[in-house]
Amino acid sequence: RVKALFSRIAPRYDLINDLQSFGLHRVWKRRLVRLAQPQAGERALDVCCGTGDIALALAARGADTVGLDFNRPMLEIAQRRQDRLARRGCVPAPGRVEFMEGDAQQLPFPDAAFDIVTVGYGLRNLADWERGLQEMRRVARPGGRLLVLDFGKPDNAVWRAVYFGYLRLVVPLLGLAVARSASAYAYILESLIHYPAQRGVAAKMTELGLAEVRIFNLLGGVMSINYGQRA
Repeated sequence: RVKALFSRIAPRYDLINDLQSFGLHRVWKRRLVRLAQPQAGERALDVCCGTGDIALALAARGADTVGLDFNRPMLEIAQRRQDRLARRGCVPAPGRVEFMEGDAQQLPFPDAAFDIVTVGYGLRNLADWERGLQEMRRVARPGGRLLVLDFGKPDNAVWRAVYFGYLRLVVPLLGLAVARSASAYAYILESLIHYPAQRGVAAKMTELGLAEVRIFNLLGGVMSINYGQRA
């Protein structure tokens, strides 16, 4: 279901993200990349990479990066974006990018293969988000950084109600107007209701033995970045 949903909205995915977040998703992704602290010569993996913006940003800071997603139309857009940037000389060496199709719940990489493992707006969509996080930990090297950017659940009840109301009423209308699919964006709230968000992810990171586990709340907790390091 999720694969079909993203295939349907792929051509307008970035535009709708700009509209529904008022462009702030770009700011939050830059924050994720800064927290990841990519360095030249490091290897990075961006899971559920979508149209490739986080993977390309990691590469722009020097990390050799793999962007993995299970959705072919999204990967095709990511590849076209990479090709355009390469023609303009905007992705400096040694940060190379490879996009590939794969399952985030069964990553096709050996243990301890990456210095950085990120996921932006993808963990929540997995059939088993805990398995996805376990796989992220497995492929991280000792000292490797794991970062999860996703929709959050604000602690403040009033702000949470306003936010959920926005997701319930406004976001599906944007999806209908721009991508001709209200259901694709109604799915955000549906998936978030069943997702433990920042506190649940932090608890699971601790359970998996990660060190330096932290939560960075964004916009009062409507978005969040979870951070941990493999011990």
